Amino acid sequence: TMAVWTTLHRPAARLAGAVARRQAPALLAARPFSMATTPEKPPPPPPGQLFAPRTTTVSVVPPLPRPSVDIEDDDDDDEEKRWDRAFVAATEAVSATQSHAESAEWLRGLVKTGLLTHTDLRDRPERFFRAHRLLARHAVKHGPGAWIRFTVHYNLCYGTILAVGGPEQLAFLDEAQSKGLLGCFALTERLAGVQSGLVVQTKAVYTTADDKTPCFALRTPSPGAEKFWISQGQTADVAVVIADLVLSDDETSSKGPHAFVVRLRDDAGALLEGVAVGDMGAKTTGNDLDNAWIRFDDAKIPLSALLDKYCGVTPAKDDDGQPPRYEVKTPNDAQLAHPFEMIGQRLYTGRVAVAQAALAYRRELFDVARGYAVDKPIPGIAPKAPKRTLASLPQLKAVFTRGERLAGRLEAFVDACEARLRPLVGQGKPPDAALAHAIATAKVKAVEASIELCHALKQELGSYALMADAGFAHLDFLTCCKFAEGDSRILMQKMARDRLKQWAKDPHADDLTEAKLCATLAAALAKAGGDKAKQAAVWDTHWLDVYALADVLMTNTIDQVLQDHAAHRYWAH
Repeated sequence: TMAVWTTLHRPAARLAGAVARRQAPALLAARPFSMATTPEKPPPPPPGQLFAPRTTTVSVVPPLPRPSVDIEDDDDDDEEKRWDRAFVAATEAVSATQSHAESAEWLRGLVKTGLLTHTDLRDRPERFFRAHRLLARHAVKHGPGAWIRFTVHYNLCYGTILAVGGPEQLAFLDEAQSKGLLGCFALTERLAGVQSGLVVQTKAVYTTADDKTPCFALRTPSPGAEKFWISQGQTADVAVVIADLVLSDDETSSKGPHAFVVRLRDDAGALLEGVAVGDMGAKTTGNDLDNAWIRFDDAKIPLSALLDKYCGVTPAKDDDGQPPRYEVKTPNDAQLAHPFEMIGQRLYTGRVAVAQAALAYRRELFDVARGYAVDKPIPGIAPKAPKRTLASLPQLKAVFTRGERLAGRLEAFVDACEARLRPLVGQGKPPDAALAHAIATAKVKAVEASIELCHALKQELGSYALMADAGFAHLDFLTCCKFAEGDSRILMQKMARDRLKQWAKDPHADDLTEAKLCATLAAALAKAGGDKAKQAAVWDTHWLDVYALADVLMTNTIDQVLQDHAAHRYWAH
């Protein structure tokens, strides 16, 4: 769930260096912090027990001063410009050298200001996206940590509650904001990571508490089902946990993956009973962000923890022997096929943000490198030849030229996707198939192009690329982009599968390469005779064709959207 950065190239994001702004207050005072967690090498489990005993203790971080963000004191008549300046000032204290606790406390202070509310994703989506763009200004210098922490909280955790929560759960958003309760999104598991698709082994089992009150018991049935690589999972107070909803203690009546809002810690910061967390360890970048494993050992949560806008569970009636009853609600949303579809809405906003993030990092890195190359003198080719700089070398000029051309095209495409998605987010509607595909294309192409271009740039800069302030120190943030909000390979495989389903109904394509690849894959799969295992083997054997087909589809989509977006023809089609 490591969501990542977003774009710097728009005028709003240039506020960091293009407008005068207030001096940011010092958010982090010098004080001791500690976060004692599970030992790195826990003792072996006793015979017959699944897990070794683990404990996690937390020393509560003293509250830090909240940033000064009085928009009303700004004499600018444009409210959004005043908001931009206030948000920039409130987010100046980001630093890659912060501890997990310090970075978490920074976000608590920002949340409490109310500059961005937990409902702005629905009510003011343009401000939601702009906040991500403004915060992204720190990515090259300070890495991905603060941006990931921010988007996990606002998009994945509280954005999911906003999308699929009922009235009681929506009311909790204000309480969480005023208290600065940090959120995380617990989806991926130890044996079901970003390349596994949607595989969930964690259980939420209907049962009764000691006082006979109906509730759910969150259970991690095996070590492989531990929630894994959960961004902000060690410092969060609240988690949206994706678990298999089961209506009987024998775990036979599964209703599939559902979202539950779960308090991990009490108001004093102590973990609640049945919850264990631990740190994933040091990373190559973003070490101001905690990434955690989370385990649930029969942790009792109320029935109201189930995010219930689109589904619900009616308690059992012991007097007449009626079992608990599961129901799907369809509140005027004909497009809804399953409650989990609306949870996926957060993945669409996240994919746009990831695409913008990758492009933002590339642009900023290229700007820093270009400034160095223009000022770096190199020997002339003859005694009286004009003075030369590193930027004049043809191979470096080619990298800069190609970078601007390719990234500029992708920036326009991603902007078109965001413009189309924004009103749907405000209306609480999922994107149609065309937009969903375009957003997946934006995520994959923006990330892969940024990786390629930044790598090419690094090869042409010599030893400068090794300097700490050159911007390459946090290059692994693009690796995070690659698997965030849907691994790029998984998304590409889905594109190919979806296209082959269409091909089976109508074996036609205007693009000859697309037609050839579809025909080749369809013929190979036909030989499997419907045998799932054989089909999987064919898919693996023809993996190059699978990804080639996806690449053709993405290239054609970008071409069509950029040609037709102004007339809205692509989206209408």
